[in-house]
Amino acid sequence: MRVTRQWAVAAMLVTVAASNAAGAVKTREITYSQDGTTLKGMMAWDDAKAGKRPGVLVVHEWWGMNDHARNSARKLAEAGYVGFALDMYGEGKTTTHQHDAEAMMNAAMKDPAVIAARFNSALAQLKQDPHVDPTKIAAIGYCFGGAVVLNMARAGEDLAAVVSFHGLLATQKPAEKGKVHAQILVLAGADDPFVPPDQVEAFKKEMDAAGVKYNLVVYPGAKHAFTNPNAAQYGMPQLAYNADAAKKSWAEMEKFLKQVFQ
Repeated sequence: MRVTRQWAVAAMLVTVAASNAAGAVKTREITYSQDGTTLKGMMAWDDAKAGKRPGVLVVHEWWGMNDHARNSARKLAEAGYVGFALDMYGEGKTTTHQHDAEAMMNAAMKDPAVIAARFNSALAQLKQDPHVDPTKIAAIGYCFGGAVVLNMARAGEDLAAVVSFHGLLATQKPAEKGKVHAQILVLAGADDPFVPPDQVEAFKKEMDAAGVKYNLVVYPGAKHAFTNPNAAQYGMPQLAYNADAAKKSWAEMEKFLKQVFQ
């Protein structure tokens, strides 16, 4: 009976320790604004970690600032960063319908200055967070968000790194030599119909011509939205969750950010 009780106590202590570790990640909803538009984001950080740490902006897919973006911010907090899932559409709008998503994305992107302003408004929120080292900032994005972070890098935004997960690579304003400050990581699906091989090759040529430090990883068999566990719910054959590519791409991002911020 003594042995049984010891094992029971040990199991309880392990459970409590695991619960405390999981509970160390805190989140808070943040309402901020850009030129009169109310934006709603979510900050995530590890409350058990001492001192300031790098901050990472998370730019959502064209569906809006949904659970996928929020979960990414939490995972970044678990990895030792402060993650801020920002809002590009206003009022935290989200949808699961393709036509609504396309309309919201097009409305946001019709004026590149608005995209930049909303990105920078979120950047200011992240930098002023007391847990963040404002000299160490990165941005990651998914799909539409991947295009956003790449375009911010192309525009010369003062970021240490950007990471694009299945993001669109084409642009009307290619990177200029000496203008891009961020190191770039692109994580793409080999079977993504929205990012075909010719777009990937054009991106590589663009980066090489501009002298940008970048890495590009292509995952065989991965379609668009391969990181989103809910990809199937949208009813689009171009989209599919790929657990293997999702796991490998997140690990690739963690390795990349660790190298950038070492």
